[in-house]
Amino acid sequence: MTAIDIPTDHGRARAHLHLQAGAHACTPHGPRGALILGHGAGGGIDAPDLVAASDAANALGLFAVLVEQPYRVAGRRGTPRGPALDLAWTQVVAHLRTAVLGDMPIIVGGRSAGARVACRTATATGALAALCLAFPLKTPGRPDRPDRLPELHDAGVPVLVLQGERDPYGHPPVGPDRTVVAVPGDHSLRAGTAEVRAAVGPWLSAQFAVLTDAV
Repeated sequence: MTAIDIPTDHGRARAHLHLQAGAHACTPHGPRGALILGHGAGGGIDAPDLVAASDAANALGLFAVLVEQPYRVAGRRGTPRGPALDLAWTQVVAHLRTAVLGDMPIIVGGRSAGARVACRTATATGALAALCLAFPLKTPGRPDRPDRLPELHDAGVPVLVLQGERDPYGHPPVGPDRTVVAVPGDHSLRAGTAEVRAAVGPWLSAQFAVLTDAV
């Protein structure tokens, strides 16, 4: 694993690059794509579902990049507003494209708040698709708050949502270009990491089908 600090308008972010042993980005047998994931509002990149998704990407010979937002790198727990998160994220992805990934295709995603960021910025980052782990559709106990289904509708790319069967944040419906898979557990997805890994692998393969078929 390699960690690099990336400057953004909201402070220093950190990207952790994971690559399967034996694969090298600068060789003909290197990764043909990358999965870039962001963490939840109060959690970090060591969340079990993020690790499971990263493992699934690595098993396919893809880069897996786990991104820490600037507020987490700075040691703050309070989550900035959406526009600040979105800007930092798009700047991180742009830096990764320039400094690390080159023109390789990418899929973006994350868990909970990170999934929301990925959906809101999917077209701006030029992603092929978006992976949403535990998408927070509704705020528990706050029926006055609007749901976030429009963020999924407006992603502009194919979306996979993996949602805990007992997630208090709700269950997004299947839609055009949107696959929803229920896995064991609640919003943490801790009980469903095997199912997360099993669902993410084939979906990533399908998104990168043209590239992987050529290998």
